[in-house]
Amino acid sequence: MSGSLRRVIDRLRLSTGLARRWFLLEANVLEVRNLAMLQRAMGWTRDPDLDFEHLRQFEFLEDLNDRRLRDAEVIASACANGEPKVLLEIGTGRGYTTALMARNAPQAVVYTVNIPPEEISASGTFVTSAPVREEIGSFYRELGLGNVRQILANTARWSPDFGPIDVAFIDGCHDADFVFHDTAKVLDRCRPRSLILWHDFSLRHAAAYHWIAAVCDGVERLYRKRRLCGPILHLEDSWVGLYRVP
Repeated sequence: MSGSLRRVIDRLRLSTGLARRWFLLEANVLEVRNLAMLQRAMGWTRDPDLDFEHLRQFEFLEDLNDRRLRDAEVIASACANGEPKVLLEIGTGRGYTTALMARNAPQAVVYTVNIPPEEISASGTFVTSAPVREEIGSFYRELGLGNVRQILANTARWSPDFGPIDVAFIDGCHDADFVFHDTAKVLDRCRPRSLILWHDFSLRHAAAYHWIAAVCDGVERLYRKRRLCGPILHLEDSWVGLYRVP
Protein backbone atom coordinates (compact mmCIF):
# COMPACT_ATOMS: atom_id res chain seq x y z
CA MET A 1 0.00 0.00 0.00
CA SER A 2 1.38 3.41 -0.95
CA GLY A 3 1.93 6.09 1.66
CA SER A 4 -0.63 8.41 0.08
CA LEU A 5 -3.31 5.71 0.00
CA ARG A 6 -2.62 4.81 3.62
CA ARG A 7 -3.02 8.45 4.65
CA VAL A 8 -6.37 8.66 2.85
CA ILE A 9 -7.56 5.52 4.63
CA ASP A 10 -6.36 6.90 7.98
CA ARG A 11 -8.32 10.13 7.43
CA LEU A 12 -11.45 8.20 6.44
CA ARG A 13 -11.21 6.03 9.52
CA LEU A 14 -10.91 9.10 11.75
CA SER A 15 -13.70 11.01 10.02
CA THR A 16 -16.12 8.08 10.23
CA GLY A 17 -15.25 7.12 13.79
CA LEU A 18 -13.89 3.77 12.69
CA ALA A 19 -10.34 4.38 13.83
CA ARG A 20 -9.31 2.10 16.65
CA ARG A 21 -6.81 3.29 19.22
CA TRP A 22 -4.18 0.70 18.30
CA PHE A 23 -5.23 -0.42 14.83
CA LEU A 24 -1.63 -0.51 13.53
CA LEU A 25 -0.45 -2.50 16.54
CA GLU A 26 -3.36 -4.89 16.06
CA ALA A 27 -2.13 -5.42 12.50
CA ASN A 28 1.51 -5.99 13.48
CA VAL A 29 1.66 -7.73 16.88
CA LEU A 30 2.05 -11.51 16.67
CA GLU A 31 1.43 -13.63 19.74
CA VAL A 32 4.00 -16.37 20.42
CA ARG A 33 2.97 -19.42 22.44
CA ASN A 34 6.20 -20.15 24.31
CA LEU A 35 9.95 -19.60 24.39
CA ALA A 36 10.64 -22.54 22.07
CA MET A 37 8.43 -20.96 19.38
CA LEU A 38 10.08 -17.57 19.91
CA GLN A 39 13.54 -19.12 19.55
CA ARG A 40 12.45 -20.78 16.31
CA ALA A 41 10.98 -17.55 14.94
CA MET A 42 14.11 -15.55 15.78
CA GLY A 43 16.64 -18.23 14.83
CA TRP A 44 18.02 -18.31 18.37
CA THR A 45 20.04 -21.35 19.43
CA ARG A 46 21.32 -20.37 22.89
CA ASP A 47 19.11 -20.85 25.93
CA PRO A 48 19.05 -17.89 28.32
CA ASP A 49 20.59 -17.83 31.79
CA LEU A 50 17.60 -17.30 34.09
CA ASP A 51 19.26 -18.23 37.37
CA PHE A 52 17.86 -15.34 39.41
CA GLU A 53 15.67 -16.01 42.44
CA HIS A 54 13.54 -12.89 42.02
CA LEU A 55 12.24 -14.09 38.64
CA ARG A 56 10.20 -16.79 40.38
CA GLN A 57 8.76 -14.64 43.14
CA PHE A 58 5.09 -13.62 43.33
CA GLU A 59 4.38 -10.31 45.04
CA PHE A 60 1.62 -8.59 43.07
CA LEU A 61 -1.29 -9.48 40.81
CA GLU A 62 0.87 -8.22 37.95
CA ASP A 63 3.09 -11.28 38.53
CA LEU A 64 0.34 -13.72 37.49
CA ASN A 65 1.24 -16.55 35.12
CA ASP A 66 4.98 -16.28 35.87
CA ARG A 67 5.03 -12.87 34.20
CA ARG A 68 8.50 -12.03 35.56
CA LEU A 69 9.95 -15.24 34.15
CA ARG A 70 8.24 -14.78 30.78
CA ASP A 71 9.66 -11.23 30.57
CA ALA A 72 13.12 -12.51 31.40
CA GLU A 73 12.94 -15.25 28.77
CA VAL A 74 12.51 -12.65 26.05
CA ILE A 75 15.06 -10.14 27.35
CA ALA A 76 17.76 -12.67 28.24
CA SER A 77 17.38 -14.58 24.98
CA ALA A 78 17.74 -11.36 22.97
CA CYS A 79 21.02 -10.69 24.78
CA ALA A 80 22.35 -14.25 24.70
CA ASN A 81 22.06 -14.71 20.94
CA GLY A 82 23.76 -13.03 18.02
CA GLU A 83 26.91 -11.93 19.90
CA PRO A 84 25.73 -8.36 20.58
CA LYS A 85 28.43 -5.84 21.49
CA VAL A 86 26.45 -2.79 22.63
CA LEU A 87 23.34 -3.07 24.79
CA LEU A 88 21.22 -0.21 26.11
CA GLU A 89 18.73 -0.24 28.94
CA ILE A 90 16.56 2.80 29.62
CA GLY A 91 15.33 2.56 33.20
CA THR A 92 17.87 0.99 35.55
CA GLY A 93 15.88 0.92 38.77
CA ARG A 94 17.73 -1.32 41.19
CA GLY A 95 19.42 -3.09 38.32
CA TYR A 96 17.65 -6.46 38.19
CA THR A 97 17.18 -6.42 34.42
CA THR A 98 20.59 -4.81 34.00
CA ALA A 99 22.13 -7.88 35.66
CA LEU A 100 20.06 -10.20 33.47
CA MET A 101 21.32 -8.45 30.34
CA ALA A 102 24.94 -8.26 31.49
CA ARG A 103 25.11 -11.93 32.49
CA ASN A 104 23.56 -13.11 29.24
CA ALA A 105 25.88 -10.97 27.10
CA PRO A 106 29.25 -11.05 28.92
CA GLN A 107 31.04 -10.03 25.73
CA ALA A 108 28.99 -6.82 25.48
CA VAL A 109 28.94 -3.45 27.22
CA VAL A 110 25.59 -2.70 28.84
CA TYR A 111 24.82 1.01 29.03
CA THR A 112 22.00 1.60 31.50
CA VAL A 113 20.30 4.97 31.92
CA ASN A 114 18.24 6.13 34.89
CA ILE A 115 16.80 9.53 35.63
CA PRO A 116 18.49 11.24 38.61
CA PRO A 117 16.19 11.06 41.65
CA GLU A 118 16.04 14.84 41.97
CA GLU A 119 14.49 15.08 38.49
CA ILE A 120 11.72 12.52 38.97
CA SER A 121 9.12 15.19 39.72
CA ALA A 122 9.90 16.89 36.39
CA SER A 123 9.59 13.63 34.46
CA GLY A 124 6.47 12.00 33.07
CA THR A 125 3.52 10.54 34.95
CA PHE A 126 3.99 6.78 34.59
CA VAL A 127 7.25 6.00 36.37
CA THR A 128 7.54 2.53 37.90
CA SER A 129 9.71 3.45 40.87
CA ALA A 130 11.87 6.23 42.23
CA PRO A 131 14.92 4.68 43.94
CA VAL A 132 17.29 6.96 45.79
CA ARG A 133 20.68 7.50 44.17
CA GLU A 134 22.42 4.78 46.22
CA GLU A 135 19.78 2.22 45.22
CA ILE A 136 20.07 2.80 41.46
CA GLY A 137 21.87 -0.24 40.05
CA SER A 138 22.54 -1.71 43.50
CA PHE A 139 21.66 -5.27 42.42
CA TYR A 140 24.07 -5.54 39.48
CA ARG A 141 26.80 -3.93 41.59
CA GLU A 142 26.29 -6.54 44.33
CA LEU A 143 26.93 -9.22 41.70
CA GLY A 144 30.18 -7.57 40.66
CA LEU A 145 29.25 -7.38 36.99
CA GLY A 146 31.99 -5.40 35.29
CA ASN A 147 30.47 -4.92 31.84
CA VAL A 148 27.90 -2.32 32.92
CA ARG A 149 28.21 1.44 32.42
CA GLN A 150 25.79 3.47 34.54
CA ILE A 151 24.42 6.76 33.19
CA LEU A 152 22.28 9.17 35.20
CA ALA A 153 20.26 11.32 32.83
CA ASN A 154 16.75 12.38 31.90
CA THR A 155 16.14 10.89 28.45
CA ALA A 156 14.02 13.93 27.57
CA ARG A 157 17.38 15.71 27.15
CA TRP A 158 19.75 12.78 26.64
CA SER A 159 20.65 10.88 23.49
CA PRO A 160 23.06 7.93 23.14
CA ASP A 161 26.47 8.92 21.78
CA PHE A 162 27.57 5.32 21.29
CA GLY A 163 26.59 2.55 18.94
CA PRO A 164 25.56 0.89 16.85
CA ILE A 165 23.16 -0.45 19.47
CA ASP A 166 22.54 -4.17 19.04
CA VAL A 167 19.87 -4.64 21.74
CA ALA A 168 17.84 -1.92 23.46
CA PHE A 169 15.42 -2.47 26.34
CA ILE A 170 13.13 0.52 26.92
CA ASP A 171 11.66 0.60 30.43
CA GLY A 172 11.95 4.23 31.53
CA CYS A 173 9.03 6.61 31.85
CA HIS A 174 5.97 4.89 30.38
CA ASP A 175 4.24 8.05 29.15
CA ALA A 176 3.51 7.79 25.43
CA ASP A 177 5.70 10.80 24.62
CA PHE A 178 8.71 9.27 26.40
CA VAL A 179 8.18 5.88 24.77
CA PHE A 180 7.96 7.52 21.35
CA HIS A 181 11.01 9.78 21.73
CA ASP A 182 13.17 7.23 23.59
CA THR A 183 12.53 4.69 20.84
CA ALA A 184 13.17 7.21 18.08
CA LYS A 185 16.55 8.07 19.61
CA VAL A 186 17.43 4.39 19.84
CA LEU A 187 16.40 3.75 16.24
CA ASP A 188 18.80 6.47 15.11
CA ARG A 189 21.65 4.43 16.65
CA CYS A 190 20.56 0.99 15.47
CA ARG A 191 21.48 -0.97 12.37
CA PRO A 192 19.55 -3.60 10.41
CA ARG A 193 18.64 -6.61 12.61
CA SER A 194 19.18 -4.73 15.86
CA LEU A 195 16.57 -5.59 18.50
CA ILE A 196 14.32 -3.20 20.39
CA LEU A 197 12.27 -4.39 23.37
CA TRP A 198 9.63 -2.46 25.28
CA HIS A 199 8.58 -3.35 28.80
CA ASP A 200 4.98 -3.03 29.97
CA PHE A 201 3.87 -3.78 26.42
CA SER A 202 0.86 -6.07 25.97
CA LEU A 203 -2.26 -5.35 23.94
CA ARG A 204 -4.05 -8.01 25.98
CA HIS A 205 -3.50 -6.05 29.20
CA ALA A 206 -3.77 -2.49 27.86
CA ALA A 207 -7.38 -2.07 28.99
CA ALA A 208 -6.52 -3.19 32.53
CA TYR A 209 -3.37 -1.14 33.17
CA HIS A 210 -3.19 2.51 32.19
CA TRP A 211 0.60 2.54 31.95
CA ILE A 212 0.55 -0.37 29.49
CA ALA A 213 -2.01 1.56 27.43
CA ALA A 214 0.37 4.54 27.40
CA VAL A 215 3.24 2.37 26.16
CA CYS A 216 1.02 0.99 23.41
CA ASP A 217 0.06 4.57 22.49
CA GLY A 218 3.74 5.47 22.07
CA VAL A 219 4.51 2.43 19.93
CA GLU A 220 1.35 2.95 17.84
CA ARG A 221 2.56 6.49 17.12
CA LEU A 222 5.90 5.13 15.93
CA TYR A 223 4.04 3.06 13.33
CA ARG A 224 1.92 6.02 12.29
CA LYS A 225 5.05 8.16 11.85
CA ARG A 226 6.65 5.36 9.76
CA ARG A 227 9.47 4.86 12.25
CA LEU A 228 8.50 1.21 12.63
CA CYS A 229 7.45 -1.29 10.00
CA GLY A 230 7.00 -5.01 10.31
CA PRO A 231 5.98 -7.26 13.18
CA ILE A 232 6.37 -7.08 16.93
CA LEU A 233 6.55 -10.49 18.60
CA HIS A 234 4.85 -10.82 21.97
CA LEU A 235 5.44 -13.88 24.14
CA GLU A 236 2.22 -14.99 25.82
CA ASP A 237 1.97 -13.96 29.51
CA SER A 238 4.93 -11.60 29.15
CA TRP A 239 4.84 -7.81 29.21
CA VAL A 240 7.59 -7.41 26.60
CA GLY A 241 7.30 -6.52 22.93
CA LEU A 242 10.19 -7.57 20.64
CA TYR A 243 10.98 -5.75 17.38
CA ARG A 244 13.77 -6.50 14.90
CA VAL A 245 14.92 -3.50 12.87
CA PRO A 246 14.46 -4.35 9.17
